[in-house]
Amino acid sequence: MPSIESKLTAARAITVADQSVAAEIPEGFARLRLSVASLCGTDLHYYSHFANGIFVLNNPVTLGHEACAYVVDPNGSSLKKGQLVALNPIMNCQACDACKRGEENLCTAKKFPGSATTVPHLDGFFRDIIDHPIRCCRPVSAQVDPKHLTFAEPMACALHSLNKGGVAEGQKVLVTGCGPMGLLAIACASARGADVTAIDLRPDAVDVARAVGAKSGLVVGTLNEADLEGQFDVVIEASGAIPAFNTALKAVRRKGCVSILSNIQMGGADVLLNLIMLKEINVVGSFQFNCEFEQAIQLIETQAIDFDALTATTFPLSQTNEALEFMASGKAFGKILLLADNDDQTLKT
Repeated sequence: MPSIESKLTAARAITVADQSVAAEIPEGFARLRLSVASLCGTDLHYYSHFANGIFVLNNPVTLGHEACAYVVDPNGSSLKKGQLVALNPIMNCQACDACKRGEENLCTAKKFPGSATTVPHLDGFFRDIIDHPIRCCRPVSAQVDPKHLTFAEPMACALHSLNKGGVAEGQKVLVTGCGPMGLLAIACASARGADVTAIDLRPDAVDVARAVGAKSGLVVGTLNEADLEGQFDVVIEASGAIPAFNTALKAVRRKGCVSILSNIQMGGADVLLNLIMLKEINVVGSFQFNCEFEQAIQLIETQAIDFDALTATTFPLSQTNEALEFMASGKAFGKILLLADNDDQTLKT
């Protein structure tokens, strides 16, 4: 069975074709075969608009930045053929001031696959064969389920938001929005021993939030928001909606913290900025991750998270278009996974 790749050629148009694989592996890279990838909201923005906010694609590109894969050729590295590795998509320069501070997410020259932020664009992980920097491949034990390991990148983003918000054991935490990222934030905050409340417009999404660790689940429109005012030490905003951000500003206690995990889209909106002053709220942004990628993998290895509850459904890689359409429908509660069509068992031995 030939290797394939799913290429975004225009808005809402994915072409699945045989993959052309370079004969030579670049120096410092390993050759990998995809095991499992997962869809991100960023992928959906590119799929829907051929752009993500101000980042417009210049040409067709393979999407995907959440994946794990098996090593095909270690290319002289300490990696082992057949080893399962998590893929860190942040290819930072290691030389700028941000990198020297350990803030690879803010690197001024980083490369990121499946995105318009890198020009020329780099193809992402929705393809069978991937050449990836050896230093960005994190091997794991044979006991790790690839369907769990593909959560490493989004979980790292959620953990970064928790770290920016200072979420700790015993705190009261509200998560606004129970999409995939909100659910990961809930699961990770619960694993830390926080008392987590989830809120969303969709009752089914709130049910999943309870399943992954929220002690309380609230549905917008069925509660008196005045009852939430000042009740939480930290609020993780994971919906991307301005009304939810305003709820966060009201719900956080005085001198509490609101950590923005969501990619709030640009547009006019009325924000309760006066509450930031009156309550001395600490509002922090949360962009990608740093050391949290390693923290996420260690958490995955403990098997402390119920990834089955966090998984909405799976599609084969050859049905990337259908998977993105299902994500766009809003009917998925949790992560949508893409499974490699050509799952070569010989790589796992």
